[in-house]
Amino acid sequence: MAAAAALARLEQKQPRARGPTSQDSIRNQVRKELRAEATVSGNPEAPGSNTAPEPKEEGPAHLAVPGVYFTCPLTGAILRKDQRDARIREAILMHFSTDPVAASIMKIHTFNKDRDRVKLGVDTIAKYLDNIHLHPEEEKYRKIKVQNKVFQERIHCLEGTHEFFEAIGFQKVLLPIPDQDGPEEFYVLSEAALAQPQSLERHKEQLLSAEPVRATLARQRRVFRPSPLASQFDLPADFFNLTAEEIKREQRLRSEAVERLSVLRTKAMREREEQREMRKYTYTLLRVRLPDGCLLQGTFYARERVAVLYGFVREALQNDWLPFELLASGGQKLSEDENLAFNECGLVPSALLTFSWDAAVLEDIRAAGTQPDMSILKPELLSAIEKL
Repeated sequence: MAAAAALARLEQKQPRARGPTSQDSIRNQVRKELRAEATVSGNPEAPGSNTAPEPKEEGPAHLAVPGVYFTCPLTGAILRKDQRDARIREAILMHFSTDPVAASIMKIHTFNKDRDRVKLGVDTIAKYLDNIHLHPEEEKYRKIKVQNKVFQERIHCLEGTHEFFEAIGFQKVLLPIPDQDGPEEFYVLSEAALAQPQSLERHKEQLLSAEPVRATLARQRRVFRPSPLASQFDLPADFFNLTAEEIKREQRLRSEAVERLSVLRTKAMREREEQREMRKYTYTLLRVRLPDGCLLQGTFYARERVAVLYGFVREALQNDWLPFELLASGGQKLSEDENLAFNECGLVPSALLTFSWDAAVLEDIRAAGTQPDMSILKPELLSAIEKL
């Protein structure tokens, strides 16, 4: 943006010379840089990309992580936060060419955000299919009037329902109505679909049990060499619900924390303040310092449980069967069995934890006359180790 503004000022202030000038050279260089910047900024959006971009230098230091990224469960592509909905929509629509039933079910559950309305519509469709299954010989159950009030209020309003009916064997036709001048539009089940009741029952169960397609948070697992910077986190704006101005204001208000704590407050007031503090962050960046000093880093939702971090660490261990402990700052042990979220433990928006093997197990190993293997992480992770 700065380069574009500079180029605009140059073009306004300087008349174009007949021959090459230093200003022409500057303009050409700026244009090259703008094109290069556009190319770089376009990389994360490349279809099918499954790697997050490298951290960019911001000020004197690198960001601890380039941002918050997600994985599309249908394509495996790595997406930015602002790309999630559009890319998942594209993936679902592309899925119609290979499996229209599954694609229409995904569309119903994903494109419609009102979960109560979706449940009501899905239950109504299931009732239609149950009537066909229970009364295969009765023609009235194989026809659904499109202008029916229940159909309009519960089903017609949902994206994907019309595609679902067509995918499972319904056809939209105009049928005459007794004592009515014009015909009405109906969904009528084809004879071929009626001859396969087990398929209709399977499609109904798929519809009832489906969940919205959601992009999963990319952990962006990284391993760093031992570093004195282990406890320093320079986080991108993605990690905060607050705007940049609000973050600065919060930092100024930290100096008033002692004064606030000295004010007599009721328990309800304290609980409300704690809840506001917990909701401030959506994501957290966690590092685990291993016994050899190496650091294992990953991105998590602030509301995820401590057990998720234990699983994340265990997946990286060469001896994943050995029990271990994770300690927060101050030596506080985080129990894998406690159902606590990271924001409830104060591990937001970032934290450094310490890994240690279970002391009792290490004693048993030594008592058996053997020494524990000092190699901790899997070789494939160590081969990609970085400098913090």
